[in-house]
Order: sequence, then C-alpha cells, then structure tokens
Amino acid sequence: MQSHSETVKLYLKHFRLPAMSEHLENTIAMAERDNWSYNAFLEALCEQEDNQRKSRKLQSLLKRSRLPEGKTLATLNDEFLSLNARRLLPSFLEGHFVDRCENILAFGLPGRGKTHYLAAIAHELILQHQKSVLFTPTFKLIQRLLTAKHENRLEKELKKLDTFDVIVIDDIGYVQHTREEMETFFIFLAERYERRSLMISSNLTFSQWDKIFGDPMTAMAAVDRLVHHSVILEFDGKSIREQVAKKRQEIRQQS
Repeated sequence: MQSHSETVKLYLKHFRLPAMSEHLENTIAMAERDNWSYNAFLEALCEQEDNQRKSRKLQSLLKRSRLPEGKTLATLNDEFLSLNARRLLPSFLEGHFVDRCENILAFGLPGRGKTHYLAAIAHELILQHQKSVLFTPTFKLIQRLLTAKHENRLEKELKKLDTFDVIVIDDIGYVQHTREEMETFFIFLAERYERRSLMISSNLTFSQWDKIFGDPMTAMAAVDRLVHHSVILEFDGKSIREQVAKKRQEIRQQS
C-alpha cells in the first residue's frame, strides 16, 4: 500500500509539478521538525517549483539566443569604451528600451568592441529580465529570410522572428549582398519598426549605407525607420584587440 507522500508525489507528477514532487519528502521533514503551518509548507513547495521553472526558462532563453560565448558583462572591459557608451550602459541594462521598442545602433571600425558591448547587454536582458533574444550575423539572417522567400514562407519566418523581444544583428556592411537580399532584409526591418527592438553593429556609418543596400532610396527608407527610435553609439579610438595584445606583451616583458 502506498504512503500518503507517495500518492501525493504521483499527483504532483500528473499535474506536471516535478520540483514539488522531487522536494516533497525533504520539505515534509523540515515542516515536521520546525512545526511549520500548512501555509508555510505549501509556500515552500511552490517556491521550489517556481525556482526550477525560472532556471529552466533561463537555460532555454540562453540556448535559443545563440549569443557568442564569453562576450558577457563580466568580461566587458569598459576601460576601452567611449564615455557615452559607458554612461549609457546602466540604463541599457535596465531593459526599458526593449519595453519602448527602441533600438541600439553601434558604429565603428573592426575591433572596437561593438559586438561584445551589444552581446553583453543582450545576455543581461535574458538573465535579469527574461527577455527573448536572438544574436545573428547579418549574412545568416539575410540567408534565412531569402530562403524563406524562395520557399514562399517569408511571412511565416517573419512571425517566428517576431517572437524575439530583441534581435542583435552583427556586422552589417562586412559582406556585400544582392539587391534581392537587401530588399528582403528591408521587409524585415519594416516589420519590426515600432514593434520590437533591434541592436545593430556596423562598420559603415549611415551615410555609407547606400553601399549596403545598393539603392539610395532603400537605404534612406531603412535608415529612417531605424533612427526614429534609436540610440546611436560611436565606437572610435584604437582597436581594443590591439590594445589588449599590447598590454599582454608589456606584462610578459616585465615578468
């Protein structure tokens, strides 16, 4: 004959409450030892379930985000950031720009820390605010959209991308694309306009985006939509990679 706790475990599993089932016996033991009330006992069980669900959700969000490994807030060296980028970082981490459907646009030459900065913010948006994030190089996103268009499922693909609160588009301007590719990309930008947030890094300033789109009018329309609700950051100065390498060399010489 099953004990009461074994019967309760079965019910909890049936109702898909695995954490409550897993911690039931230990929680009963603590409740009996410390003379908990029924409310305190139930609250402790619910807290176990809630914590486990939050942990599973965070792991799922992190996996789905495809964020580059190691580019987190903990490894971000703000010593090399511009004053404006350092000043605005705390407000970005609060996540309100996502709630307002605003964008963050980072411009600068290669090696200036644009990708790390945006990835670190995106990582914290997941950890601190449980936002749904996707990190993607520009060429991969464009190929994804173009494939969907050729297979007559672009609208369905756009709806999938719409499930992300924030999409980080890395390195616009590094790869040349065809006119059809950029027209499809423009459709994506127009779909997210004033509805979802984008975080974009580019080595080309807006005045050079006609090179990206291959058409001044399309470039102007894309820029107009992006700038309307955006914070624009300039990542200038020397290459961070070069500065870090130089410091390491100096340390080796001193040791």
